[in-house]
Amino acid sequence: MAILDANESFFTAFEPKQKNRFMLYCDGIPAFMIKGVGAISFTNGAVELNHINVNRYVKGKTKWNTIQLTIFDPITPSGAQSVMEWMRIHHESVTGRDGYRKKKKKDLTVNVLGPVNDIVSEWILKGCLITEGNFGDYNWDTVDAAQEIQFTVQPDYCILNY
Repeated sequence: MAILDANESFFTAFEPKQKNRFMLYCDGIPAFMIKGVGAISFTNGAVELNHINVNRYVKGKTKWNTIQLTIFDPITPSGAQSVMEWMRIHHESVTGRDGYRKKKKKDLTVNVLGPVNDIVSEWILKGCLITEGNFGDYNWDTVDAAQEIQFTVQPDYCILNY
């Protein structure tokens, strides 16, 4: 027979984290431009070991998955110019030169905020580089939509501080 704990049987008040309470800090992109941050996720690989007539598995390499960022593109300061400054370190279109690894990669910080704007959780995305970018489309039929830029970053690894 199960024994109930009084702490588990009564309601416990809690405050869930909200998706719209966050701040992303990225060198070169002002925090007020950030509209959205995709999910921080990882994949653990599996190594198959053949043993007699069964397969067994052990953990393989861990890979941190790409993260999609969405920012607004205001007139000044230009969001497109901010992203292109980081992109030019990766590859300069005019000259065809690529930058050094140390300068291409940036550390990003995602602070999850509580109801009174206190930091309740902090992710540090280490060694992010841009893998894909989309500067948005323009359309005469669109009246009230703000221009957005989406780009994808690949972190080396991520740290959840708290």
